Amino acid sequence: MADALPTRSALVSRVLPFSCVDGPGNRLVLFLQGCNFRCPGCHNPHTIGLCDDCGDCLAVCPSGALSLDEGRPGERKVRWQAALCTDCDACLDACPRSANPKTATMTVVEVLALLRRYGPLLSGITVSGGEATTQLPFVVALFSAIKGSPDLAHLSCLLDSNGSLAETGWQRLLPVLDGAMLDLKGWRDSVHHSLTGYGRERVLASLQLLARHCKLTELRLLHVPGKSDFLDERGELEADLTAFLQQLGPVPIRLNGFRHHGVRGAATQWPEASQTELEQLASRLRAAGLGPISLPALMR
Repeated sequence: MADALPTRSALVSRVLPFSCVDGPGNRLVLFLQGCNFRCPGCHNPHTIGLCDDCGDCLAVCPSGALSLDEGRPGERKVRWQAALCTDCDACLDACPRSANPKTATMTVVEVLALLRRYGPLLSGITVSGGEATTQLPFVVALFSAIKGSPDLAHLSCLLDSNGSLAETGWQRLLPVLDGAMLDLKGWRDSVHHSLTGYGRERVLASLQLLARHCKLTELRLLHVPGKSDFLDERGELEADLTAFLQQLGPVPIRLNGFRHHGVRGAATQWPEASQTELEQLASRLRAAGLGPISLPALMR
């Protein structure tokens, strides 16, 4: 199968060898670079854009880990030397494109090698982002290779996504996907668009499709005080939202409260969500027979 070619590659922003918050168990997490959403409250804005090698980041790098390779006439490329990098992230703050000059191109074979290195300690792999489905051929190839490898087939393959993938894309992924965790950041289309720069139609369709195939591992609702619209003016769950969530079936729901960590621009002035607000939303969801519901472990 073409998608299973071991040479298929992706632009990777970060690899986290062990995580217990990106799906059940202990997981290796692959953060892919690039996102089609433009969420003003994004906590990882440096994963949104793609580097255009402008070189603005070089001047702010204190360790000389970044350099500009001029190459052939008219060609230039920002190079990153991991051995010199102190992970101060000054380059991320300086980038005008919300990109990351510290990305790496990884093949399926290279990711499989990491899984074999850490395999005895892992429950599975989660591919996140950015938005992982913007590099769908790689994700399909990687999950296919894992399922086809006797020594790795026990690892579960999960996707952390904004839900914007079209049905044809999901159909390619479903045969090798164990589950997906999707965000719903606003209920009304206008609110969803203001919080993501994107309409809600594809997201709702993705939720329904994954629920039908029993592969909706978790639905995540983001509460932004003064902007979210999951509750009506009386503090009750919106009736049409309730009906939509109920028809998805018994899907785990995780509530995320907006925080300032990593946020840039106007969203730094948004109020942070409180524990009380999240508990109110959780109680309304439970009263509607939804869940199980989980809240952030730590809130200030």
